[in-house]
Amino acid sequence: MLLILAMLVGLGSGLAAVILKHLIHFFQWILTGWFNTASDSFLFFLYPGVGMLAALLMVKYLIKDNIGHGVTKVLLAVSRNESRIKKHNVWSSLPTSAVTIGFGGSVGAEAPIVYTGAAIGSNVAKFFGLSYRQMTILLGCGAAGAVSGIFAAPLAGVLFTLEILLFNISMSSILPFVISSITATVVAYAFLGPDVAFANTLSPFVFGNIPYYLLLGVVCGFGSLYFIRVTLAVEDRLKGIENIYLRWGLAAIGLGLLIFPPLYGEGYGSLTNLLNGDVKGAIGTTFLSDVLTRSNPWLMPLFFLMVFLFKVFSMSLTNAGGGVGGTFGPTLFMGGVLGFVVARLFNLCGISLPETNFALVAMAGLMSGVMQAPLTAIFLIAEITGGYDLLMPLIITSAVSFATIRLFESYSIYTKRIANQGDLLTHDSDKAVLTLLNTANLVERDFKKVKVGDNLGTLVKAISNSRRNLFPVVNDLGELQGVVYLDDLRQIMFNRDMYSTSYVYNFMKPFPETVQVDEKMESVMKKFEVTDAWNLPVLDSNGCYIGFVSKSKIFSAYRERLQQVSQE
Repeated sequence: MLLILAMLVGLGSGLAAVILKHLIHFFQWILTGWFNTASDSFLFFLYPGVGMLAALLMVKYLIKDNIGHGVTKVLLAVSRNESRIKKHNVWSSLPTSAVTIGFGGSVGAEAPIVYTGAAIGSNVAKFFGLSYRQMTILLGCGAAGAVSGIFAAPLAGVLFTLEILLFNISMSSILPFVISSITATVVAYAFLGPDVAFANTLSPFVFGNIPYYLLLGVVCGFGSLYFIRVTLAVEDRLKGIENIYLRWGLAAIGLGLLIFPPLYGEGYGSLTNLLNGDVKGAIGTTFLSDVLTRSNPWLMPLFFLMVFLFKVFSMSLTNAGGGVGGTFGPTLFMGGVLGFVVARLFNLCGISLPETNFALVAMAGLMSGVMQAPLTAIFLIAEITGGYDLLMPLIITSAVSFATIRLFESYSIYTKRIANQGDLLTHDSDKAVLTLLNTANLVERDFKKVKVGDNLGTLVKAISNSRRNLFPVVNDLGELQGVVYLDDLRQIMFNRDMYSTSYVYNFMKPFPETVQVDEKMESVMKKFEVTDAWNLPVLDSNGCYIGFVSKSKIFSAYRERLQQVSQE
């Protein structure tokens, strides 16, 4: 049954990918298909803001939910929402990302389609009442099918899911991903044709260029560091503007000032030109085309270096200003640009290097660093370009880029934010299961509360009505003041003469540590380890007592969750 559903999910994901690509191309054809002269390009300054506004209004008034950063949302769904994704995500990313990118928003369509595919898989599993593990597998099938469908790259779809999205997947669980990916690829072939996504003109691999590919890997590693840190910094700064229309206005103006043909939309047209050695075509229909080709030859690599640097800002402005798109496409584009710049600089210095080869290999190098997924990068680029003859430099550059970025960043562009929140699932099964546990769901609330000023008689009455051996002490506001242990009262609790003369504060002891109701389970377990306690009190954000969390309850929940995520 799971394999049949995987095929259905792959079919749905593939169709969604085809629809999104056609929608984007339709908008691009309507808006820019008639551009013939450089004077027409002034509309590049206006279109992106209009597309962002259209997406913003759809999200605010029609969808009424945050659908940006699709890959990160999928990761959060797995770790924090039982792999459940809302029904509207089956379709909501398609029109919003289509108008964003079709109107020139400088983002990619891959993250929205991954979110769509994952939502298809999740909701199919929900419809059939499948378990958490099976729902997670179908969610992964949807994501794999989405990547395969948008790129017609089945192997890359499977690797993307395994490296970036899911954890603790056994070999038997990979088969549904493969079926979904193949199905989506067949759909893409049926509607889009069997041609590779990026046609190119490559030169044969020369063994003597390996040192330059090693250097390219280092450059891609530092380029990835720039990509991650600047993207997150710009988005966080803009997200601090609470008025969404003011934020849109600032982003639209900034994007309009930055936009010129290579930065318009996904940039795949310019990237394809670079992969075919058509540098003038990569610049686009603008007055810069003639200026750069006829002036100082050093201006050309400088121009494309500025394209590389500004693409991060144009992408971040698009996402923060209300557009819906991802970083997947910009990573490919920026990698190709960076590879061209490196090769052109060497060529200007008298060292002959194939610029098209370096542009293609750097696509994998930058993806390996930004997403920290070297296998996905290697085989995706090989599949979408047909560049299997360059498999060795693809491996070399991707590996070096990954090693370089790991010296500075432990997390990818998708996982950095949620790792800081403590919501990231990792391939460490122990940490992954702890991440899945929710402190609020493990709170035990059947402890009898007493107040600081209560006398011993009131305390004894509470003891007689309780099955517990400890009693939280609170003040009139409900704030935790300490705890009374039954063992401390055994010698005097039957002495009625002390009932009215002794008070709770005479027996109260401080607690070694407290837990917040929304605290991550990994932090809670560290507190248990440090204090050697068996129970810890749980407080809300105002410091008021809620209940206790116990080791036994956590261990029981841990075993149950481990069975769910382990192979069935």
